[in-house]
Amino acid sequence: MNRLLTSFIVFSFFLTSCAQKKGRDYVVTIKTSYGDMVAILYDETPKHKQNFVKLTQEKFYDSLLFHRVIEEFMIQGGDPNSKNAQPGQALGSGGPGYTIDAEFVPQYFHEKGAFSAARLGDTANPKKASSGSQFYIVQGKKYSDEELTQLEQSIQYSRKNTYLREVLFMPECEAIREEVVAKQRAGDGAWLGSFFEQADTLITKYKPEYKAFSFTAEQRARYKEVGGAPHLDGDYTVFGKVIQGLEVIDKIAAVQKGPGDRPVVDVPMVVTVEEMSKNKIEKTYGYKYPESK
Repeated sequence: MNRLLTSFIVFSFFLTSCAQKKGRDYVVTIKTSYGDMVAILYDETPKHKQNFVKLTQEKFYDSLLFHRVIEEFMIQGGDPNSKNAQPGQALGSGGPGYTIDAEFVPQYFHEKGAFSAARLGDTANPKKASSGSQFYIVQGKKYSDEELTQLEQSIQYSRKNTYLREVLFMPECEAIREEVVAKQRAGDGAWLGSFFEQADTLITKYKPEYKAFSFTAEQRARYKEVGGAPHLDGDYTVFGKVIQGLEVIDKIAAVQKGPGDRPVVDVPMVVTVEEMSKNKIEKTYGYKYPESK
């Protein structure tokens, strides 16, 4: 009986400890003349998280500028060339000399406050690898259901077209490609339209990772409630979230801009990172970590 009671007590203590201990995390603070933004970085994007923490601990970001800001879109920084940059100097091409593999996690999207990695465009960067240091924080705008549906259709059309083009240029699809080219030369729009509509089966045969794009119910709710930049979803890595200081994003996005969307008056940053228990982060900043599955 005593052994059973002892085992029960130990087991109960183990459960209580697991429930109370959520582990530790990092809190990122970005100090600016317009106020401070506090962010957390996602465990599910470990390469981006580790890299950002490392650069911050090395004080890489201190005195760099938010060199590109667009109202109702985002504020971008992290170009090492922006440190001590001359007025009017073009910025945005600098980095630490490496890129980071894309880490797309569907549950993290471009709602207001999303902490995301900048990158080169698809033509020069088909794998969508992230800049080693440049990041942007989403301001965005609020969307209606109708706007989200139209955007969803546009994103899906573009994505499907990209995948289909890749498939048609595969050696094993040469015959199909030649037929498509022949129909294009003949101006057979009806055939081409029907082919495109039914191309999902062909695409998934050679590109099993392909899925038709659609916003989740959570995405729709957040884009209507707080806003964001939904057209970036699935194309740029979201690796964190601002959990305090969203109003600072608005202030920086509203400054006067010059060529290249660079603020006329520089907006420098100082970035720090602090390790803290997740329980303390929740109590201090009101952020609720998702329950572990």
